[in-house]
Formats: sequence, structure tokens, C-alpha cells
Amino acid sequence: MATSQEDQHAGGGRDYAEPSPQPFLGSSELRRWSLYRAAIAEFVATLLFLYVTVATVIGHKRRQDADADGEECGGVGLLGVAWAFGGMIFLLVYCIAGVSGGHMNPAVTFGLLVARKVTLLRAALYVAAQCLGAVCGAGLVRALNSAHFARHGGGANVVVTGYSKGAGLAAEIAGTFVLVYTVFSATDAKRSARDSHILVLAPLPIGFAVFVVHLATIPITGTGINPARSFGAAVVYNQPNAWHDQWIFWVGPLIGAAIATLYHEHVLRASALKALGSFKGARQ
Repeated sequence: MATSQEDQHAGGGRDYAEPSPQPFLGSSELRRWSLYRAAIAEFVATLLFLYVTVATVIGHKRRQDADADGEECGGVGLLGVAWAFGGMIFLLVYCIAGVSGGHMNPAVTFGLLVARKVTLLRAALYVAAQCLGAVCGAGLVRALNSAHFARHGGGANVVVTGYSKGAGLAAEIAGTFVLVYTVFSATDAKRSARDSHILVLAPLPIGFAVFVVHLATIPITGTGINPARSFGAAVVYNQPNAWHDQWIFWVGPLIGAAIATLYHEHVLRASALKALGSFKGARQ
């Protein structure tokens, strides 16, 4: 009797290699140059991401301002802002995925930590590099656009007037769920084994997920779904309204990332028992 493809994956006849869970702490990585090279890649990529995207936001708001040069339809519009965010993620994930995995987002890093695909030390170093890169990227925008940066909100995320903080939190949770779920699906070992081009194309759906989420949530929160992006802009802008809602842009993405991770790993991949066994083995 012929064995179905799903049966082959479920049994011993797998045609793909399931990555082993990473050690929780991973102290041995501290002796490897590859860890620090990856952190540098995360820093530079997040800096470039903030520079291009925040500059696009400032340019868009400048065109919206009634006191600008009066040109109608002279800016990129919300669609252009969404494309800037999605396009930069596409380009940067393509550039550094082979070096660091192309996270550029503490929520993505947290999701991979929950799934035991990165160690705690690597995750902590990544998040520090991402936040520092975000601050430097936003700072570069301010240095080049000092006349318009503070006037147009510095690209900082806030809950838009007319929406409650609960609505803003829900939007961030849902948006980050879409992003992290796409990340796991696009880099799934099982799918890449069936279709060798999957990993090559992975940056495309990830960038597109960022694009469509921005279309949905820019009117609500300006779209965070990336704590480093929200933190970097808030630090450089440094006005009270940028800090009042800052917790939403950390708590929301981290919750959304955790839910997406649990859904993909323990529902779609049915790996709850395997994960439990690996944790028991690590404690022995």
C-alpha cells in the first residue's frame, strides 16, 4: 500500500530534517565570532530600516501639513508608507537572513526564543542590537531632517485619537500575529524540504505581511508590530506623548508573537509533546 506524503512526515520516513531545539541559555555561543557578526548585522539592518521608514513617514506628514508648499498629491500617501516598511523588510531579510536570520524585530526574536530556535543569550544580544540600531537610525533621520522631525512627530507610534488603548493593544497583537505566523510559515523546514525555492522566496511573504499589516493598522497606532522601531523613534523624538503609549508597542507585539509561535509550533506542527520531551531532557 502506498504511503502518503503526510504519513511519511509523521513517521520515520521523513524527507526533511527537523532542526534540534536550541539550548535555553547557550553560553557556548559567547566564544563564537558568528554570534557577534550576527548581532552587527542586526544592528546595521535595523538602523537602515528605521532610517528609510521614519524618513518616509516624516516626508508623508510634511506633505499633509497645510503649511507645506501647497502641492497636492505630492507625497507617497499611506500606501507608500506601507510599501516603505514592507519593502525594506523584504530587502533586508534577503540581505542578512544567511548571517543572523534577518530578525530586525524583538517580537520576531522573542517568538523564535519561545520556539527554541535561538538561545536566550543570542536573543538578548539581538534585541540590544536591534534597539540600538533603531535609535541610531531614527537619530540619523533627525540629523538630516531637523526642521521637520519634531514638528511631524518624529515617526513615533501613538494610539490615534478616537481609538482606545485597548483597541491599540488589540491591533498590535493581531498585526504581530500575522507577521510572526508568516515568518514561521515561510521558513518551515518541512515546506523547504518539499519545495527547494521556499527559503529563497521567504523574504517576499514576510515583507508583504508587513505591508498589509501597515495598511490595516496605520490608522489605529501608526503600526508598531516591532518594539525596536517604536522604541527608537520614541527615544529620538523624546516627547511625553511618545512615551504614554510605549508599553502598548512592547506588550502587544510580544503577546502576538507568543500566540503565533504557539499556534504554528503546537497546533499546525503538533509539536507540543516533542517540545515537552526536549525540556525534560534538558533538565536531566
